[in-house]
Amino acid sequence: MEIKKLLIANRGEIAVRIIRTCRKLGIKTVAVYSDADANALHVKLADEAFHIGRSPPPFSYLNVEKICEVVTKSNADAVHPGYGFLAENASFAEAVEKLGVIWVGPPAKVMKKIESKCFCRMMAMEAGVPIIPGSLEPIDENGAREYLERFGRILVKADLGGGGKGMKIVRSQDELQSVYESAQREASVAFGRPYLYVERVLERPRHIEVQILADKYGNIVSLGERECSIQRRYQKIIEETPSPVVDEKTRKYVSELAIKVMEKCDYVNAGTVEFLRDNDGNFYFLEINKRIQVEHPVTECVTGVDLIEQQLKIASGEPLELRSVYKLNGHSMECRIYAEDPMTFLPSPGKILRVKLPEGEGIRVDHALEDGTYVPPFYDPLIAKVIVHTEKREDSIRLMKKALQDFEIEGIKTSIPFLLNILDIEEFQKGDVYTQLVDQLQELKDVSKIKV
Repeated sequence: MEIKKLLIANRGEIAVRIIRTCRKLGIKTVAVYSDADANALHVKLADEAFHIGRSPPPFSYLNVEKICEVVTKSNADAVHPGYGFLAENASFAEAVEKLGVIWVGPPAKVMKKIESKCFCRMMAMEAGVPIIPGSLEPIDENGAREYLERFGRILVKADLGGGGKGMKIVRSQDELQSVYESAQREASVAFGRPYLYVERVLERPRHIEVQILADKYGNIVSLGERECSIQRRYQKIIEETPSPVVDEKTRKYVSELAIKVMEKCDYVNAGTVEFLRDNDGNFYFLEINKRIQVEHPVTECVTGVDLIEQQLKIASGEPLELRSVYKLNGHSMECRIYAEDPMTFLPSPGKILRVKLPEGEGIRVDHALEDGTYVPPFYDPLIAKVIVHTEKREDSIRLMKKALQDFEIEGIKTSIPFLLNILDIEEFQKGDVYTQLVDQLQELKDVSKIKV
């Protein structure tokens, strides 16, 4: 079934990104917006736009009933959820499918099946893919205590979790009860269920993910890996491809692991299989992200593949015409720009008085910004992504520094000074990165020396 009109159930830079590909393909677009986003760029760029409610997400971008009303009212024949909000919500996908409308993502029944991290761990193990030692089902505090005694340190995680919510390290028996109960509360608030499982804490692990595309006919391909180890409190900050520690042989190996996982769950459309890599070079399955990723542009740069276009084609029923990519074209890096104070990391909502984007060969900026844009306090503070594409990693670092220094935003604070600090640290420049690096280097918070 051909997609002629697409409703984008999202906002901000990802909505604008999807509109860009739809224009290229001749697909009409429908935007939805809250009170706070009435004058947002994605609303102006779409062919049609519908108001869906008050600014807080439960009344707008998380309002399944209202969005489905607009799907019907607009006569859209497909829905793209973007990332965040309802993108991984199986109930929303099911509601869209019941309308007889194309869901641009994995089928609702697959999404429902893999929403449990414990189920995915068991599935990966059955597929012969290594998993991080730990529990295969949710456990109570006493069960966690036994694992803590065995491993010395454990990571308590929400079974339905994501984004670092409900995820905490336990270092001693004395702190287990308070940490476990805190994680339960977080999981209940964020995901509606308090179920927790545990994993052994790996020393200085890297977070490496594999981009997968899968069509409706059993064809699955890998488009290589992304290094996502630069994080702050489990939130990714800088991503790149190729990883400094992945050569072509390793890329093929970890891609085969990812494909095994996706085959096991009958996955369809774009998805990401995430791994942790230990100091000995062993890869362990972490989780499946069943949506387009924030960091997808770096993969597009080194493969030449428009991932949004591939999502739409797969959802329309077209077979994949791609093969797995093991040889990447150059190097690409992405920095996430947040509307937040670079020293306190508190959100910095408000009106952007002036914006000047970096330009030049090898520089791409995904954004929804213009002079006068209002950054509301109700949503994730990610406002833009700066992506560079060069021949070598060291060239990417140099070009990224120039791009960030040329990015001018007046009226709000941004994370740009913090990012420039990260690019300057010796460990990052050498590619010697791991997931706790940023949290452990407290001096990165001193941005006074940075001039932007």
